[in-house]
Amino acid sequence: MPDRLQIIDSHTEGEPTRTVVAGFPPLKGATMAERRESFRARYDHLRRGIVKEPRGHDAVVGALLTPPVNQGSDAGVIFFNDVGYLGMCGHGTIGVAETLRYLGRAGGDTVVLDTPVGTVKAWFEKDRMITIENVPSRRLTAGFEVEVGARPSGFPAVLRGDLAYGGNGFFIAEVPLELMCSDRLDDLLAYTMAVRQAMGELVVDGVLIDHIELYANQPGGARNFVLCPGRAYDRSPCGTGTSAKVACLALDGHLAEGVVWRQESVTGGVFLASYRWDGDMILPRISGRAFVTAALTPVFDEADPFRYGLG
Repeated sequence: MPDRLQIIDSHTEGEPTRTVVAGFPPLKGATMAERRESFRARYDHLRRGIVKEPRGHDAVVGALLTPPVNQGSDAGVIFFNDVGYLGMCGHGTIGVAETLRYLGRAGGDTVVLDTPVGTVKAWFEKDRMITIENVPSRRLTAGFEVEVGARPSGFPAVLRGDLAYGGNGFFIAEVPLELMCSDRLDDLLAYTMAVRQAMGELVVDGVLIDHIELYANQPGGARNFVLCPGRAYDRSPCGTGTSAKVACLALDGHLAEGVVWRQESVTGGVFLASYRWDGDMILPRISGRAFVTAALTPVFDEADPFRYGLG
């Protein structure tokens, strides 16, 4: 079965998405959360083989397309990476939408996708932009503090910020703008890993806080750096992280409904973000560009000891 996998690679504002579009074994489950657990229990070796070295690398995010579970949806999708499975993925949703358009499987101007944490919608707009409306996002805890041990020069010993949810769990904290530059990527990675180690395995309101998001305000928005689960950082501004940030801004009264927030990655990718209220729920909207980069048919040679990834 694995030798019949069909994969489309893309990137969204610099962050790769590897979408499995056909050939994957059927998954059990009536919901996307149940299908994700079926994937984890029965085919985790394929997760490793698809995204880990030598076929992939730490920054690759996988997306498995399945039939939809809800009436009116175009497909289901399960996101995964080198260390496990994600609830949602903003850049990945944009990448999947562009992949479906590339394949001629987008039926019109919109794509509706069922994920393990809810249904999301994507719109194709002008200038190759794609906008998604994410699942409801919220702040979990304000004023959370972490004492960081060994750290690079110039980084704070105590980091204070918000715990928030945007489809995944985030610790979001501000640092000086001079630290948020591409020539300090190694320091940013080392520091955020130290922050996560200091936090331990933190779960708040049922949400695992496994992403660390640093930001520095600049006119019209912020520049950010996001550590993903594992040892990779997000090359894009992180769609679920931007959603979590927008929710905090909305609750603090710092961003009005419908006003655009410009979130820029330290590597230069840009998301345009806003939100709308749906009752008492905050629904973020994230816009960015994705580009298809390759069509792949992986080979899982039985003689290859690393056919299912290193480690």
